[in-house]
Amino acid sequence: MPVITIEYSKITKEQKARLIKELVSKASEVLNVEEKEFVTIIKENDADNVGIGTLLLSERNKS
Repeated sequence: MPVITIEYSKITKEQKARLIKELVSKASEVLNVEEKEFVTIIKENDADNVGIGTLLLSERNKS
């Protein structure tokens, strides 16, 4: 069973649904595996929990 994992900031339910649909569709086509066999996991990361260089992402985005 193929697993697709995406880590990103918070996104809407509609964005998640579209992302899953499009990722699974393309992966199914490329890998020749039925769409129903895929598991997709979306991990949402709060900007205060991500560092880029020496800054929190939340601080970097303020600039």
